[in-house]
Amino acid sequence: MSDSPIEEMNFETAMAELQGVVERLERGEVALDESIKLYERGAALKARCDQKLKEAEEKVAAITLDEAGNPIGTKPAEGL
Repeated sequence: MSDSPIEEMNFETAMAELQGVVERLERGEVALDESIKLYERGAALKARCDQKLKEAEEKVAAITLDEAGNPIGTKPAEGL
């Protein structure tokens, strides 16, 4: 488990650490207190991954296309 601040992680880093947390919890080789800490960190990592995916989806949704379907630019995402 890393001590890196989750809010500074990119998607790939957060996902890799989340996978490690899940693997450790599934093995069941950690004490109860450590399991609780791992679960809490895992929940925060999942939230970070969800946030980064939402940001990416919003960027993709903002891409504008011409009549032939080629990207021509972006538009501001609605509601931001």
